Amino acid sequence: MWIGAGTSVAANPRDAGTGTLTRSLMSIDLHTHTTASDGRLTPQELVGAAHAAGVQLLSITDHDVVDAYAGLIPPHGLSLVPGIEFSTWHGRHGIHVVGLNVTLDSDAMHTALAAQRDARNERAARIAARLHKQGFADALAGAARHAGGALLGRPHFAAWLVAIGACRDAEQAFRKYLGRGGGPIDTWPALAIVIGWIRAAGGDAVLAHPAKYGLTRQRLDRLAGAFAAAGGQALEVVSGMQAPDLTRDLAALAARHGLAASAGSDFHQPGQPWAQLGRVAALPAGCAPVWERW
Repeated sequence: MWIGAGTSVAANPRDAGTGTLTRSLMSIDLHTHTTASDGRLTPQELVGAAHAAGVQLLSITDHDVVDAYAGLIPPHGLSLVPGIEFSTWHGRHGIHVVGLNVTLDSDAMHTALAAQRDARNERAARIAARLHKQGFADALAGAARHAGGALLGRPHFAAWLVAIGACRDAEQAFRKYLGRGGGPIDTWPALAIVIGWIRAAGGDAVLAHPAKYGLTRQRLDRLAGAFAAAGGQALEVVSGMQAPDLTRDLAALAARHGLAASAGSDFHQPGQPWAQLGRVAALPAGCAPVWERW
């Protein structure tokens, strides 16, 4: 069900090895990113760093791709849960859904990956067109150079804007030119479609970092309810470093909608203490950990 130490990722990771997981295993990180999307570490560097940080159960959840798992061999003492983070939308808000314990080589995943690749290419073209209107020529080619073969995302456009001297750093690039939403969300599939892909691939659909969408309590409650009604199975109760009060609120939200609880750092690169690899607080008492489903 997950990939054990010393086992490379097989075509069907469910055949690659199994393990025994108990409540005592608290060193987990089920939300991380590599150079396959917008992270700074290669997949092998990430698993090495996670192992050094004491992580025992890890998921690489790159945005809309699973390339990080190709030939990846986790070190002894670390098990990998095949994962992905899908871009979607609901109620005119861009939403992210993490798929955990998915079967990578499945018809559902092949369909999902092809659809998301097309959606990302369309969004990249829209971003480049918007930048062209603002006086920046060749933005698409420039961002592609910074992507290094990965699917294009806003961080690659930000890196290009910094490289040409248009912005002093990525934060300014996002604030001035790329925006919080990154353009129209209608390039992404609807929430129910993404959840359907994950479940058809045998995985668990997790509502990622729910506190980061800028929603009021009432709207977040409605989102969680809609997510559960569409077949979603878990909520990310812990996302990186967050206040204990927020963690308790999210645990209560998950319980109210019958959702299991997940936890991850949302690690992208070293040097970000709010999203430090392996620094994931324990779930509050009463939560139903999503990994106990496996």
